[in-house]
Amino acid sequence: MINPDSVGRTFKGVEHVTVTQAQIDSFSAVIGETNTEVAPPTFSIRISLSQYESILTQPEIGVDWTRLVHGDQKFEILRPIVAGDVFTCSATIETLRVAAGNEIISVRSDLHNGTELVVTAWSTLVVRG
Repeated sequence: MINPDSVGRTFKGVEHVTVTQAQIDSFSAVIGETNTEVAPPTFSIRISLSQYESILTQPEIGVDWTRLVHGDQKFEILRPIVAGDVFTCSATIETLRVAAGNEIISVRSDLHNGTELVVTAWSTLVVRG
């Protein structure tokens, strides 16, 4: 069960994630994108999801990652991601509700390169009951 006291709290990721050209090339190849000068718009999810896992599975939050499925996603991209960006990620649990025995969490993540906010992403995550 997810701790309801987590709602409204912002959690800082502990890792710095450096984007490489090889990562952009690989992600682009999978989705059929040929322009690899910048990362495709959805590239940031690979950073956010790995950070979500480390943040949301902390015992005080209580997300069972093995029961989690991704429900929805939206992005606000302030500038394209490029090789060499070094990101920190924070995650804010915006809402939590229960429907049909499943916990549905809305999480906002902010990716910063230094002090510059580059991408904000909202994810709806479902923890199956």
